[in-house]
Amino acid sequence: MKKTSYKDLGLIDYKKAWDYQEKLFADIIDLKIRNRSQAVEAQHKTPNYLLFCEHPHVFTLGKSGSENNLLVNMLELNKVNATYYKINRGGDITYHGPGQIVGYPIIDLENFNLDIRSYIYNLEESIIRTLKTYNIISERLDGATGVWIDTTTPQKVRKICAIGVKASRYVTMHGFAFNINTDLNYFNMINPCGFTDKAVTSIAKELGKNVDIEEVKVIIKDKMKEVFGFDYL
Repeated sequence: MKKTSYKDLGLIDYKKAWDYQEKLFADIIDLKIRNRSQAVEAQHKTPNYLLFCEHPHVFTLGKSGSENNLLVNMLELNKVNATYYKINRGGDITYHGPGQIVGYPIIDLENFNLDIRSYIYNLEESIIRTLKTYNIISERLDGATGVWIDTTTPQKVRKICAIGVKASRYVTMHGFAFNINTDLNYFNMINPCGFTDKAVTSIAKELGKNVDIEEVKVIIKDKMKEVFGFDYL
């Protein structure tokens, strides 16, 4: 069952999007639990969702992260119109803001015969293929999730897409944050993903010009269809 409902939430408050994710996530898990007590012919197929959005300026800290990686206090956050949340995904601290595509796949990995490791690999692969259409060569970095550029040159290595997910009963939430026309100055307020020695970049910075973010969304959707086999509704 690879049918996947796609929805672009536009610019949406982080907490509002998080609550929406949580509801979809919980509904899928509840259905999986109910199916266990049903005969096979009476079971219902679990749905899959792919949400895209942008957020107003916000910093989020994963459950394994350190608050020390937020380098400013709450007063300073208020001055730059940013909010801060501790959340239930893996990973450390990251930033979301306008000009960044945030993708939230809420899917049943069993529908795609994936485990969590291969799921993250597929997310990375989708972004790598997207960047290739802009002639930007990107890669994975050993020991770190996400998508990176110039991984073989330590003084130049930089992240263009962060990934942090939560999974329970093979159902996923949270996802990726892909820098398109992002204001990278906000990353100076954190140690991105806990790293103190690696830079952050965006498509706009790599190309020296802004790109059409709606065009990038279309390409990501297409690449995720290639990689995951999504059958969009």
